[in-house]
Amino acid sequence: MTPIERRSVGALAAIYASRMLGMFLMLPVLALYAHTLPDYSPELLGLAMGAYGLTQALLQIPFGRWSDRFGRKPLITIGLLFYAIGSVLGMFAHTTWLLALARGVQGAGAVSASVTALLADLTRTEVRTRAMAVIGISIGLSFVVALIVAPALDAAVGVPGIFGIMLAMAIFGIVLLFFAVPPEPERTGGAESRKLSGLLEIVRRPQLRPLYFGMFALHAIMTATFISVPQVLETNLGIPSEAHWKVYLGVFLASIAGTVPLVLKTERSGGAGVLFVVAVALTGVSQALLGFDHAHLWVVLAALVLFFAVFNYLEARLPALLTNSAPAADRGAALGVFATSQFLGAFFGGVMGGILLGRFGISGVFWGCAVLAFAWALLACRPALAAPEVVSG
Repeated sequence: MTPIERRSVGALAAIYASRMLGMFLMLPVLALYAHTLPDYSPELLGLAMGAYGLTQALLQIPFGRWSDRFGRKPLITIGLLFYAIGSVLGMFAHTTWLLALARGVQGAGAVSASVTALLADLTRTEVRTRAMAVIGISIGLSFVVALIVAPALDAAVGVPGIFGIMLAMAIFGIVLLFFAVPPEPERTGGAESRKLSGLLEIVRRPQLRPLYFGMFALHAIMTATFISVPQVLETNLGIPSEAHWKVYLGVFLASIAGTVPLVLKTERSGGAGVLFVVAVALTGVSQALLGFDHAHLWVVLAALVLFFAVFNYLEARLPALLTNSAPAADRGAALGVFATSQFLGAFFGGVMGGILLGRFGISGVFWGCAVLAFAWALLACRPALAAPEVVSG
Protein backbone atom coordinates (compact mmCIF):
# COMPACT_ATOMS: atom_id res chain seq x y z
CA MET A 1 0.00 0.00 0.00
CA THR A 2 1.04 3.58 -0.56
CA PRO A 3 1.38 5.90 2.47
CA ILE A 4 -1.93 7.58 1.58
CA GLU A 5 -3.65 4.21 1.33
CA ARG A 6 -2.26 3.12 4.69
CA ARG A 7 -3.43 6.36 6.27
CA SER A 8 -6.88 5.97 4.72
CA VAL A 9 -7.22 2.38 5.85
CA GLY A 10 -6.07 3.12 9.40
CA ALA A 11 -8.33 6.13 9.92
CA LEU A 12 -11.43 4.59 8.33
CA ALA A 13 -10.93 1.30 10.18
CA ALA A 14 -10.82 3.29 13.44
CA ILE A 15 -14.05 5.11 12.54
CA TYR A 16 -15.74 1.85 11.54
CA ALA A 17 -14.53 0.14 14.71
CA SER A 18 -15.92 2.94 16.90
CA ARG A 19 -19.34 2.53 15.28
CA MET A 20 -19.31 -1.22 15.79
CA LEU A 21 -18.30 -0.67 19.42
CA GLY A 22 -21.56 1.27 19.69
CA MET A 23 -23.35 -2.01 19.19
CA PHE A 24 -20.93 -4.45 20.78
CA LEU A 25 -20.24 -2.58 24.04
CA MET A 26 -23.82 -3.08 25.17
CA LEU A 27 -23.97 -6.80 24.42
CA PRO A 28 -22.33 -8.05 27.65
CA VAL A 29 -24.01 -5.54 30.00
CA LEU A 30 -27.36 -4.41 28.65
CA ALA A 31 -29.33 -7.52 29.63
CA LEU A 32 -28.17 -7.32 33.24
CA TYR A 33 -28.62 -3.53 33.41
CA ALA A 34 -32.17 -3.72 32.04
CA HIS A 35 -33.15 -5.92 34.98
CA THR A 36 -32.57 -2.94 37.27
CA LEU A 37 -34.95 -0.62 35.37
CA PRO A 38 -38.53 -0.16 36.60
CA ASP A 39 -40.29 -1.22 33.39
CA TYR A 40 -38.18 -4.31 32.62
CA SER A 41 -39.64 -7.21 30.65
CA PRO A 42 -37.93 -9.77 28.36
CA GLU A 43 -39.72 -8.26 25.35
CA LEU A 44 -38.59 -4.71 26.18
CA LEU A 45 -35.07 -6.02 26.72
CA GLY A 46 -35.19 -7.50 23.24
CA LEU A 47 -36.38 -4.18 21.82
CA ALA A 48 -33.56 -2.30 23.56
CA MET A 49 -31.04 -4.84 22.29
CA GLY A 50 -32.36 -4.60 18.75
CA ALA A 51 -33.24 -0.88 18.45
CA TYR A 52 -29.73 0.03 17.32
CA GLY A 53 -29.95 -2.53 14.54
CA LEU A 54 -33.43 -1.41 13.45
CA THR A 55 -32.53 2.22 12.70
CA GLN A 56 -29.24 1.11 11.19
CA ALA A 57 -31.17 -1.22 8.90
CA LEU A 58 -33.71 1.42 7.88
CA LEU A 59 -31.07 4.02 7.02
CA GLN A 60 -28.14 2.08 5.59
CA ILE A 61 -29.51 2.08 2.04
CA PRO A 62 -30.43 5.80 2.06
CA PHE A 63 -27.04 6.71 3.52
CA GLY A 64 -25.27 4.51 0.96
CA ARG A 65 -27.22 5.99 -1.96
CA TRP A 66 -26.80 9.56 -0.68
CA SER A 67 -23.06 8.97 -0.33
CA ASP A 68 -22.97 7.99 -4.02
CA ARG A 69 -24.64 11.28 -4.84
CA PHE A 70 -23.50 13.86 -2.27
CA GLY A 71 -20.17 12.42 -1.15
CA ARG A 72 -19.00 10.03 1.54
CA LYS A 73 -17.61 12.47 4.10
CA PRO A 74 -20.74 14.62 4.53
CA LEU A 75 -22.86 11.53 5.18
CA ILE A 76 -20.32 10.03 7.57
CA THR A 77 -20.25 13.31 9.53
CA ILE A 78 -24.05 13.35 9.85
CA GLY A 79 -24.02 9.75 11.00
CA LEU A 80 -21.43 10.40 13.69
CA LEU A 81 -23.51 13.33 14.95
CA PHE A 82 -26.53 11.02 15.33
CA TYR A 83 -24.28 8.62 17.22
CA ALA A 84 -23.25 11.45 19.56
CA ILE A 85 -26.84 12.59 20.20
CA GLY A 86 -27.97 9.04 20.97
CA SER A 87 -25.07 8.64 23.38
CA VAL A 88 -26.16 11.75 25.28
CA LEU A 89 -29.71 10.37 25.49
CA GLY A 90 -28.37 7.08 26.80
CA MET A 91 -26.48 8.80 29.58
CA PHE A 92 -29.80 9.97 31.05
CA ALA A 93 -32.07 7.01 30.17
CA HIS A 94 -33.76 5.67 33.31
CA THR A 95 -36.31 3.29 31.75
CA THR A 96 -36.04 0.48 29.23
CA TRP A 97 -38.15 2.49 26.77
CA LEU A 98 -35.77 5.46 26.97
CA LEU A 99 -32.83 3.11 26.67
CA ALA A 100 -34.33 1.68 23.47
CA LEU A 101 -34.88 5.22 22.16
CA ALA A 102 -31.26 6.17 22.84
CA ARG A 103 -30.03 3.05 21.05
CA GLY A 104 -32.31 3.80 18.13
CA VAL A 105 -30.94 7.34 17.76
CA GLN A 106 -27.39 6.01 17.97
CA GLY A 107 -28.16 3.58 15.19
CA ALA A 108 -29.65 6.30 13.00
CA GLY A 109 -26.10 7.28 12.12
CA ALA A 110 -25.94 4.48 9.56
CA VAL A 111 -22.49 5.09 8.06
CA SER A 112 -21.12 1.57 7.70
CA ALA A 113 -21.78 1.45 3.96
CA SER A 114 -20.45 4.96 3.42
CA VAL A 115 -17.23 4.21 5.31
CA THR A 116 -16.66 0.97 3.42
CA ALA A 117 -17.38 2.66 0.08
CA LEU A 118 -14.97 5.50 0.88
CA LEU A 119 -12.30 2.95 1.72
CA ALA A 120 -12.87 1.32 -1.66
CA ASP A 121 -12.68 4.75 -3.34
CA LEU A 122 -9.32 5.49 -1.73
CA THR A 123 -7.60 2.17 -2.45
CA ARG A 124 -6.43 0.51 -5.65
CA THR A 125 -8.02 -2.71 -6.86
CA GLU A 126 -4.90 -4.78 -6.21
CA VAL A 127 -4.78 -3.85 -2.50
CA ARG A 128 -8.51 -3.56 -1.86
CA THR A 129 -8.96 -7.07 -0.47
CA ARG A 130 -6.18 -6.39 2.01
CA ALA A 131 -7.79 -3.09 2.94
CA MET A 132 -11.16 -4.74 3.46
CA ALA A 133 -9.47 -7.40 5.57
CA VAL A 134 -8.28 -4.62 7.88
CA ILE A 135 -11.91 -3.51 8.25
CA GLY A 136 -12.86 -7.10 9.00
CA ILE A 137 -10.13 -7.32 11.61
CA SER A 138 -11.27 -4.03 13.15
CA ILE A 139 -14.78 -5.47 13.48
CA GLY A 140 -13.45 -8.58 15.15
CA LEU A 141 -11.24 -6.56 17.48
CA SER A 142 -14.18 -4.28 18.33
CA PHE A 143 -16.21 -7.33 19.24
CA VAL A 144 -13.48 -8.75 21.43
CA VAL A 145 -12.53 -5.46 23.07
CA ALA A 146 -16.19 -4.80 23.86
CA LEU A 147 -16.69 -8.20 25.46
CA ILE A 148 -13.56 -7.79 27.58
CA VAL A 149 -13.83 -4.11 28.49
CA ALA A 150 -17.59 -3.63 28.88
CA PRO A 151 -18.00 -5.62 32.13
CA ALA A 152 -15.08 -3.74 33.71
CA LEU A 153 -16.45 -0.39 32.50
CA ASP A 154 -19.88 -1.33 33.83
CA ALA A 155 -18.39 -1.99 37.26
CA ALA A 156 -16.45 1.29 37.17
CA VAL A 157 -18.80 3.83 35.56
CA GLY A 158 -22.04 1.94 34.86
CA VAL A 159 -24.00 1.83 31.63
CA PRO A 160 -24.57 5.64 31.62
CA GLY A 161 -20.79 6.06 31.80
CA ILE A 162 -20.35 3.71 28.84
CA PHE A 163 -22.69 5.94 26.84
CA GLY A 164 -20.40 8.84 27.78
CA ILE A 165 -17.44 6.93 26.36
CA MET A 166 -19.41 6.40 23.14
CA LEU A 167 -19.95 10.16 22.94
CA ALA A 168 -16.21 10.69 23.13
CA MET A 169 -15.69 8.09 20.38
CA ALA A 170 -18.17 9.89 18.11
CA ILE A 171 -16.30 13.17 18.52
CA PHE A 172 -12.97 11.42 17.94
CA GLY A 173 -14.36 9.86 14.76
CA ILE A 174 -15.30 13.28 13.35
CA VAL A 175 -11.80 14.56 14.10
CA LEU A 176 -10.26 11.57 12.31
CA LEU A 177 -12.53 12.02 9.31
CA PHE A 178 -11.49 15.62 8.70
CA PHE A 179 -7.82 15.49 9.70
CA ALA A 180 -6.64 11.95 8.89
CA VAL A 181 -8.71 10.74 5.92
CA PRO A 182 -7.55 12.11 2.53
CA PRO A 183 -10.01 13.99 0.30
CA GLU A 184 -12.39 11.64 -1.46
CA PRO A 185 -12.00 11.31 -5.24
CA GLU A 186 -14.64 12.32 -7.73
CA ARG A 187 -16.93 9.48 -8.71
CA THR A 188 -18.59 8.70 -11.98
CA GLY A 189 -21.59 6.48 -12.54
CA GLY A 190 -23.90 5.36 -9.79
CA ALA A 191 -26.94 6.98 -11.35
CA GLU A 192 -28.85 3.74 -11.69
CA SER A 193 -28.67 2.96 -7.98
CA ARG A 194 -30.44 6.26 -7.26
CA LYS A 195 -33.47 4.96 -9.13
CA LEU A 196 -35.74 2.49 -7.36
CA SER A 197 -35.50 0.05 -10.25
CA GLY A 198 -31.69 0.15 -10.09
CA LEU A 199 -31.70 -0.41 -6.35
CA LEU A 200 -34.10 -3.35 -6.66
CA GLU A 201 -31.81 -4.85 -9.29
CA ILE A 202 -28.92 -4.66 -6.81
CA VAL A 203 -31.08 -6.28 -4.11
CA ARG A 204 -32.14 -9.10 -6.46
CA ARG A 205 -28.71 -9.76 -7.96
CA PRO A 206 -28.21 -13.56 -7.57
CA GLN A 207 -24.57 -13.44 -6.52
CA LEU A 208 -25.33 -10.92 -3.79
CA ARG A 209 -28.49 -12.36 -2.23
CA PRO A 210 -26.70 -15.16 -0.30
CA LEU A 211 -24.38 -12.55 1.16
CA TYR A 212 -27.28 -10.40 2.33
CA PHE A 213 -29.01 -13.32 4.02
CA GLY A 214 -25.78 -14.59 5.55
CA MET A 215 -24.99 -11.27 7.21
CA PHE A 216 -28.61 -11.03 8.42
CA ALA A 217 -28.47 -14.48 10.01
CA LEU A 218 -25.02 -14.02 11.52
CA HIS A 219 -25.92 -10.84 13.38
CA ALA A 220 -29.35 -12.11 14.42
CA ILE A 221 -27.64 -15.07 16.06
CA MET A 222 -24.98 -12.90 17.68
CA THR A 223 -27.46 -10.44 19.20
CA ALA A 224 -29.84 -13.12 20.45
CA THR A 225 -26.96 -15.09 21.93
CA PHE A 226 -25.92 -12.21 24.14
CA ILE A 227 -29.39 -11.78 25.53
CA SER A 228 -28.78 -15.10 27.28
CA VAL A 229 -25.01 -15.53 27.72
CA PRO A 230 -24.54 -12.86 30.44
CA GLN A 231 -27.42 -14.38 32.39
CA VAL A 232 -25.95 -17.88 32.00
CA LEU A 233 -22.60 -16.72 33.35
CA GLU A 234 -24.07 -14.87 36.32
CA THR A 235 -27.14 -16.93 37.24
CA ASN A 236 -26.31 -20.48 36.14
CA LEU A 237 -22.54 -20.50 36.67
CA GLY A 238 -22.27 -18.00 39.53
CA ILE A 239 -19.71 -15.75 37.83
CA PRO A 240 -20.20 -12.10 38.91
CA SER A 241 -20.70 -9.61 36.08
CA GLU A 242 -17.48 -7.74 36.83
CA ALA A 243 -15.55 -10.97 36.17
CA HIS A 244 -17.22 -11.78 32.83
CA TRP A 245 -14.36 -10.11 30.95
CA LYS A 246 -12.05 -12.91 32.08
CA VAL A 247 -14.35 -15.47 30.50
CA TYR A 248 -14.62 -13.52 27.24
CA LEU A 249 -10.87 -12.91 27.02
CA GLY A 250 -10.04 -16.55 27.59
CA VAL A 251 -12.66 -17.70 25.13
CA PHE A 252 -11.45 -15.30 22.44
CA LEU A 253 -7.80 -16.27 22.82
CA ALA A 254 -8.75 -19.92 22.55
CA SER A 255 -10.97 -19.24 19.53
CA ILE A 256 -8.03 -17.84 17.54
CA ALA A 257 -6.84 -21.41 17.16
CA GLY A 258 -9.98 -22.03 15.10
CA THR A 259 -10.29 -18.73 13.25
CA VAL A 260 -6.74 -18.54 11.88
CA PRO A 261 -6.77 -21.98 10.18
CA LEU A 262 -10.15 -21.16 8.61
CA VAL A 263 -8.76 -17.94 7.13
CA LEU A 264 -5.53 -19.55 5.91
CA LYS A 265 -7.30 -22.51 4.36
CA THR A 266 -9.72 -20.16 2.56
CA GLU A 267 -6.81 -18.25 1.03
CA ARG A 268 -4.79 -21.32 0.02
CA SER A 269 -7.41 -23.80 -1.21
CA GLY A 270 -10.07 -23.97 -3.88
CA GLY A 271 -12.66 -25.39 -1.49
CA ALA A 272 -13.71 -22.09 0.02
CA GLY A 273 -17.39 -22.80 -0.67
CA VAL A 274 -17.39 -26.04 1.31
CA LEU A 275 -15.42 -24.40 4.10
CA PHE A 276 -17.97 -21.61 4.28
CA VAL A 277 -20.85 -24.09 4.68
CA VAL A 278 -18.93 -25.95 7.38
CA ALA A 279 -18.37 -22.69 9.28
CA VAL A 280 -22.08 -21.85 9.13
CA ALA A 281 -23.02 -25.35 10.31
CA LEU A 282 -20.56 -25.08 13.19
CA THR A 283 -22.34 -21.88 14.24
CA GLY A 284 -25.48 -23.98 14.62
CA VAL A 285 -23.57 -26.66 16.52
CA SER A 286 -22.27 -24.10 19.02
CA GLN A 287 -25.80 -22.84 19.67
CA ALA A 288 -27.16 -26.36 20.00
CA LEU A 289 -24.48 -27.12 22.61
CA LEU A 290 -25.53 -24.08 24.62
CA GLY A 291 -29.19 -25.03 24.30
CA PHE A 292 -28.51 -28.61 25.37
CA ASP A 293 -26.39 -27.78 28.42
CA HIS A 294 -25.65 -24.31 29.81
CA ALA A 295 -25.36 -25.38 33.44
CA HIS A 296 -21.79 -26.73 33.28
CA LEU A 297 -18.84 -24.38 32.86
CA TRP A 298 -16.75 -26.44 30.46
CA VAL A 299 -19.66 -27.08 28.10
CA VAL A 300 -20.44 -23.36 27.98
CA LEU A 301 -16.78 -22.45 27.43
CA ALA A 302 -16.37 -25.00 24.64
CA ALA A 303 -19.53 -23.78 22.89
CA LEU A 304 -18.44 -20.14 23.18
CA VAL A 305 -14.96 -20.90 21.83
CA LEU A 306 -16.52 -22.62 18.82
CA PHE A 307 -18.99 -19.77 18.30
CA PHE A 308 -16.32 -17.04 18.44
CA ALA A 309 -14.02 -18.96 16.09
CA VAL A 310 -16.58 -19.22 13.31
CA PHE A 311 -18.21 -15.84 14.01
CA ASN A 312 -14.92 -13.96 13.56
CA TYR A 313 -14.18 -15.90 10.38
CA LEU A 314 -17.59 -15.25 8.87
CA GLU A 315 -17.64 -11.62 10.01
CA ALA A 316 -14.40 -10.95 8.13
CA ARG A 317 -15.14 -13.17 5.13
CA LEU A 318 -18.60 -11.94 4.17
CA PRO A 319 -17.84 -8.21 3.64
CA ALA A 320 -14.55 -8.92 1.86
CA LEU A 321 -16.38 -11.06 -0.69
CA LEU A 322 -19.25 -8.59 -1.02
CA THR A 323 -16.89 -5.83 -2.12
CA ASN A 324 -15.54 -8.12 -4.85
CA SER A 325 -19.04 -8.98 -6.09
CA ALA A 326 -20.73 -5.57 -5.87
CA PRO A 327 -20.91 -3.36 -9.01
CA ALA A 328 -18.15 -0.76 -8.81
CA ALA A 329 -20.25 2.22 -9.92
CA ASP A 330 -22.92 1.52 -7.31
CA ARG A 331 -20.74 0.16 -4.53
CA GLY A 332 -22.23 2.51 -1.93
CA ALA A 333 -25.77 1.34 -2.68
CA ALA A 334 -24.81 -2.35 -2.70
CA LEU A 335 -22.93 -2.00 0.56
CA GLY A 336 -25.94 -0.15 1.92
CA VAL A 337 -28.12 -3.20 1.23
CA PHE A 338 -25.48 -5.43 2.79
CA ALA A 339 -25.21 -3.28 5.92
CA THR A 340 -29.00 -3.11 6.10
CA SER A 341 -29.09 -6.89 6.18
CA GLN A 342 -26.50 -6.88 8.97
CA PHE A 343 -28.34 -4.49 11.23
CA LEU A 344 -31.78 -5.80 10.39
CA GLY A 345 -30.43 -9.11 11.60
CA ALA A 346 -29.30 -7.46 14.84
CA PHE A 347 -32.80 -6.03 15.33
CA PHE A 348 -34.47 -9.33 14.51
CA GLY A 349 -32.11 -11.18 16.83
CA GLY A 350 -32.90 -8.82 19.70
CA VAL A 351 -36.66 -9.08 19.25
CA MET A 352 -36.57 -12.82 18.57
CA GLY A 353 -34.29 -13.41 21.54
CA GLY A 354 -36.52 -11.38 23.86
CA ILE A 355 -39.65 -13.26 22.78
CA LEU A 356 -37.97 -16.67 23.07
CA LEU A 357 -36.53 -15.76 26.46
CA GLY A 358 -39.94 -14.71 27.76
CA ARG A 359 -41.74 -17.81 26.47
CA PHE A 360 -39.20 -20.62 26.53
CA GLY A 361 -36.39 -19.41 28.79
CA ILE A 362 -32.68 -19.31 28.08
CA SER A 363 -32.65 -22.67 26.29
CA GLY A 364 -35.27 -21.43 23.83
CA VAL A 365 -33.01 -18.57 22.75
CA PHE A 366 -30.09 -20.87 21.97
CA TRP A 367 -32.22 -23.44 20.15
CA GLY A 368 -33.83 -20.67 18.10
CA CYS A 369 -30.36 -19.50 17.06
CA ALA A 370 -29.38 -23.07 16.18
CA VAL A 371 -32.41 -23.46 13.89
CA LEU A 372 -31.57 -20.21 12.09
CA ALA A 373 -27.92 -21.25 11.62
CA PHE A 374 -28.83 -24.68 10.23
CA ALA A 375 -31.36 -23.09 7.86
CA TRP A 376 -28.59 -20.79 6.62
CA ALA A 377 -26.29 -23.78 6.13
CA LEU A 378 -28.95 -25.57 4.08
CA LEU A 379 -29.39 -22.48 1.91
CA ALA A 380 -25.63 -22.30 1.37
CA CYS A 381 -25.64 -25.95 0.24
CA ARG A 382 -27.95 -25.24 -2.70
CA PRO A 383 -26.37 -26.14 -6.08
CA ALA A 384 -26.80 -22.58 -7.30
CA LEU A 385 -24.47 -21.47 -4.51
CA ALA A 386 -21.84 -24.12 -5.10
CA ALA A 387 -19.32 -21.80 -6.72
CA PRO A 388 -16.79 -20.57 -4.17
CA GLU A 389 -17.17 -16.94 -5.18
CA VAL A 390 -20.88 -17.15 -4.34
CA VAL A 391 -21.12 -19.59 -1.46
CA SER A 392 -18.19 -18.25 0.51
CA GLY A 393 -19.39 -14.78 -0.01
